Amino acid sequence: MSPLSAALAALRVYAVGAAVVVAQLLRRRLQGFAEPVFPLQRERVAIVTGGTDGIGYSTAKHLAKLGMHVILGGNNQGKAEEAVRKIKEETLSDKVEFLYCDLASMRSIQQFVQRFKMKKIPLHVLVNNAGVMMVPQRTTEDGFEEHFGVNYLGHFLLTNLLLDTLRESGAPGRSTRVVTVSSATHYVGELNLDDLQSSKSYSAHAAYAQSKLALVLFTYHLQALLEATGSPVTANVADPGVVDTDLYRHVFWGTRLIKKLFGWCLFKTPDEGAWTSVYAAVTPALEGRGGCYLYNEKETKSLVVTYDLELQRQLWARSCQMMGIADVTQEAFWG
Repeated sequence: MSPLSAALAALRVYAVGAAVVVAQLLRRRLQGFAEPVFPLQRERVAIVTGGTDGIGYSTAKHLAKLGMHVILGGNNQGKAEEAVRKIKEETLSDKVEFLYCDLASMRSIQQFVQRFKMKKIPLHVLVNNAGVMMVPQRTTEDGFEEHFGVNYLGHFLLTNLLLDTLRESGAPGRSTRVVTVSSATHYVGELNLDDLQSSKSYSAHAAYAQSKLALVLFTYHLQALLEATGSPVTANVADPGVVDTDLYRHVFWGTRLIKKLFGWCLFKTPDEGAWTSVYAAVTPALEGRGGCYLYNEKETKSLVVTYDLELQRQLWARSCQMMGIADVTQEAFWG
């Protein structure tokens, strides 16, 4: 793809997402942003991937404020220690800790799950938040295209490895929850089952959008599996909107310039961006409800193709093959 084509693709991706949210965000700016009030969550445990900065840090902080025992998953030890210290100071909670988890490595994800399970504690909320955006073409430790490998496959594997603990920790009327952070960028994404690794024609923008689209398809199929097996676990998607974070360091220079000049009015702060994830994690309004796409703490429609049951099934089956785990779809639906 030529530099001009890449630039145009970048503008197309971000113009769609930005146009949808700017009017709402400006209205919220003029009206003032009021933090939602949620019930306390004492004795409950949450894992937040990418919890050391940006939206993930704010999500972890707000959950800790509500009394949750919060475990930050991330791949930067130094940054994590500082994040834990700051959250503890701000929330006056000592139930905040860090466990190393590199979502670009299947081995690291498996080790993270092992270390968590050794703690012999329940798990009530899993927030699949971490991600990369617009990175140059490169692969993970296991050979997967980085957007697809980190944003999607890493969370796919992590969620599946923690499902038994989530099931054991849930109860009727008190479900445990999987909250997966996607993006409005999924609306311009295309899932290429013949080239999920974007090896034939690489565009950072298309690869990022595909990974966010895959997360929505994954969540909807996961929710169907959970319902079919009667599990006390729900799965929902959170769309944070356009948020001022360091993820933009790899994007088209024009987008970075707009962010620098107008970020204060066009972009949400990380705290504001985290609220939909927090809402999905704790609100009583979503007790027992899954398969929702949430934006600004409200349910909305995702891209039409995300409701394609066959596409959901095909992506799930392919993901199970890549991660080396069993596909229980047939057993769950047809016994």
